[in-house]
Amino acid sequence: MIAPFMNLDSRIYIAGHRGLVGSAIHRELVRLGYRNLLMRTHAELDLMDKLAVDAFFAAERPEYVFLAAAKVGGILANNTYPADFIRDNLIIQTNVIEASRAVAVKRLLFLGSSCIYPKLCPQPIKEEYLLTGPLEPTNRAYALAKICGIEMCWSYNRQYGTRYLAAMPTNLYGPGDNYDLNSSHVLPALIRKTSEAKAAGARELVVWGSGTPRREFLYSDDLAQACCFLMNLDEARYGALLTNDVPPLVNIGTGEDVTIRELAEIIARVLGFDGELVFDASKPDGTPRKLLDVSLLHSLGWRHTTSLDEGIRRAFENFRA
Repeated sequence: MIAPFMNLDSRIYIAGHRGLVGSAIHRELVRLGYRNLLMRTHAELDLMDKLAVDAFFAAERPEYVFLAAAKVGGILANNTYPADFIRDNLIIQTNVIEASRAVAVKRLLFLGSSCIYPKLCPQPIKEEYLLTGPLEPTNRAYALAKICGIEMCWSYNRQYGTRYLAAMPTNLYGPGDNYDLNSSHVLPALIRKTSEAKAAGARELVVWGSGTPRREFLYSDDLAQACCFLMNLDEARYGALLTNDVPPLVNIGTGEDVTIRELAEIIARVLGFDGELVFDASKPDGTPRKLLDVSLLHSLGWRHTTSLDEGIRRAFENFRA
């Protein structure tokens, strides 16, 4: 077995450790035996406050950074508050990336989103398709902020010799997810709506959209394992991802997708809801299909292990708790 690149006593900062992604990374690092983890709540450290971020990095001097802090939401939230999404995310990632450079962080992993890719991308989506076409309008502001984060990592690597990598996860779900129907993503929203419909004894459940778009879903603990795997790559494989010729970008996903109708049917089955599913085609569908090409990640030696049924079962247990 190849020894991990990060020592078990390395100083590791998880930005956004209470969110869906950050909490999963925290659980995985603890599981692996890391014992020098740096975390701050929003109340303790506002990542939009540059002076506070600079002071934190100067005092704590982390060696590795997982940049999982972000303002996130579903179609409705992105469409309603585009200014908030682009402003807050640009400020957060700029502050953390610059502070990391200032204290010579050894490696940084920037977490993005698959919405960075063009709306009508060839499928499955390869990393090289970045900036090859128009974005999905409903979350363009958020996507552009994340694209800027990738460009920052690439630019800092070229100008300053940093070792920053960007990871683009597919649609995520799991413990600590957002189940607010006004701001959540489709899978947690469906878990909540299905659970409430079953509890109320409803005979039907209304699902937004036509049910035909295809989506890929990755359990958050699988994502965390992939992130720790990437940060622990030996220097040869890690360095090969950081060339001057292409963005330092790696897709993280399952390489498998389902229709929204199939997703709703799986959730209904796992939760035991036997009513009728009704699809409201007057509501927006978003991108027709979004399946990531994960051949680069597979070639490095990592694959997901949690099936969609099992992941939904665990997510529902967490929601119910």
